[in-house]
Amino acid sequence: MRAAAIDVGSNTVRLLIADVRGRGPWRVVAQDQMVTRLGEGLAAAGALGEAPMARTLAVVLDYAGRARALGASAVRIVATSAVREAGNGRAFAAAVERAAGVPVEILSGEEEARLALRGVRRGLPDLGGALVTFDIGGGSTEYVLAHEDAVRAAVSLRLGVVPLAERFPFRDAVDWGRYQALRDEVSGRLARELPAGIRESRPAHLVGTAGTVTTLAALDLGLARYDPSRVHGHVLGRRAVAAQLARLGALPVAGRAALPCLEPGRADLIVPGIAIVQATLDCLGVDALVVSEYGLREGLLVDALEGPRHPPHAAP
Repeated sequence: MRAAAIDVGSNTVRLLIADVRGRGPWRVVAQDQMVTRLGEGLAAAGALGEAPMARTLAVVLDYAGRARALGASAVRIVATSAVREAGNGRAFAAAVERAAGVPVEILSGEEEARLALRGVRRGLPDLGGALVTFDIGGGSTEYVLAHEDAVRAAVSLRLGVVPLAERFPFRDAVDWGRYQALRDEVSGRLARELPAGIRESRPAHLVGTAGTVTTLAALDLGLARYDPSRVHGHVLGRRAVAAQLARLGALPVAGRAALPCLEPGRADLIVPGIAIVQATLDCLGVDALVVSEYGLREGLLVDALEGPRHPPHAAP
């Protein structure tokens, strides 16, 4: 079956089209992503802006058209934190649905976390023991604690790189006092808002997905061009994360944007993203994370193939 997933995030719209079958390997037909920053200004205004909505709609229509042209028999469009939180989010989703001719689902934070875990499990099936996944997005970050297919805890925090970048802008070289204030704020949020079951889990593996961690992996590997096959499964230790922070922090935003593998639109978001990564490592008391190219999009395709399945919750 050829299926397509379109993920309308607070910062990025992502497309994945693949031929999927059983538990065998998928054949990726097309994949793409574009930073549209749908959540720009949302924290202050409480609503999606006209320009971000127009940018995002144009990309979604392009991706839906590509999916149809490539013969996808199942197309699923989902929207996450920005649409979920905005006062005009449902109206925007309805407008996208009318224009694209495809239903738009507004995911709850818990469903977003479940799908990201399902994608990670597909991409990293050999990781055993207790596993914590975290998915840093533009408007929220999802955490899931799981053991095999049993979900022990899941939470979506309103902790995203777009509002953090708006509150802690680093247009020039990073002011380390301000960065420490940012990191302290994120650490405090995790200490207060992450369920104790996740905070105290001491997982066998911590897995990060989405743009912040995949970009850090590409930079750590010194890739001249982004290579998903090399990024997927790469292990980032605390020293590697700190080294990339020092490298990026020495540059103004234009210098960061010129680095290979740092996609347009992410240069001002990568530093707040690193603050979330470092605070997560600290909060969970682990020294490294495994990077996953698989996440929400892949979870959507697993659902298309196998049907929605809510993993059983383990007994506390």
